[in-house]
Amino acid sequence: MKTKALVITGFGINCEEELAAAFRLAGATADIAHINEVLEGDYSIHNYDVLSFPGGFSFGDDLGSGKVMANKLKYKLLPNKNTLLQELRIFLEEGNFVLGICNGFQFLVRLGLVPNVGLKFEQEATLTQNDSGLFEDRWVYCKVNPDSSSPFLHGIDVLPLPVRHGEGKLIIKKELEEEVLNKNLHVLTYCNEDGKPTTKYPFNPNGSAHQIAGLTDPTGQVLGLMPHPEAFLSLFNHPNWPAMKSKNPDIDKKGLGLKLFENIINHISKKQLKKATTWVS
Repeated sequence: MKTKALVITGFGINCEEELAAAFRLAGATADIAHINEVLEGDYSIHNYDVLSFPGGFSFGDDLGSGKVMANKLKYKLLPNKNTLLQELRIFLEEGNFVLGICNGFQFLVRLGLVPNVGLKFEQEATLTQNDSGLFEDRWVYCKVNPDSSSPFLHGIDVLPLPVRHGEGKLIIKKELEEEVLNKNLHVLTYCNEDGKPTTKYPFNPNGSAHQIAGLTDPTGQVLGLMPHPEAFLSLFNHPNWPAMKSKNPDIDKKGLGLKLFENIINHISKKQLKKATTWVS
């Protein structure tokens, strides 16, 4: 049975095709649905294993990145009279996974899905304008927390990825910062080329607290990150690929970003196989 991913689009989201391609290249099926098609009941998230929110500029980001979209998910009623946020809670209780990238990460933060320290689905962090005051559109390095519980990041150490954001500075409620760090919910941090986390610009493109580039929730089922793994599916996506290949002629032609998608699909496949084996026995 193939892993099924649902990729949300609409209202200024513009990375849905890249994200769907990432899931397909990694071996999953992927459907792209406008958020209104989900809210009106044409698509049910419960028919999928992974729900993903791509990057883009939802509603032009006029009221803060992801704020309007998050409010639609919080308050718009589905045909069954639940909100999508309520359905997301059920979706996660059933053992499924959620991924949010860039603008999608901003949705997850404002929905309370990450870091969700207290598992109450209340907003515990925010994202604001980059310290540089610039829209940062370039490549950065991210260090994976070796103590992360996220199956998305298994076996990855340092991940070069592009960023494309103007509001990527993560701020966590002061009273929760220590708990986020102690629970290893800061799964990705901006680092230099050697993998050393740093506050220095341009390695840290936005000034995020504790150099955080990505967060998970305590279950490990939800991952949100500012950089774009779906934009590094092939070695040849990297701007410095000729030098990388010259240095290592046998280098894998897959982009490191693809590993994140292969990881979650392998993880889900193993879960499905175990469940099927248990049912048969």
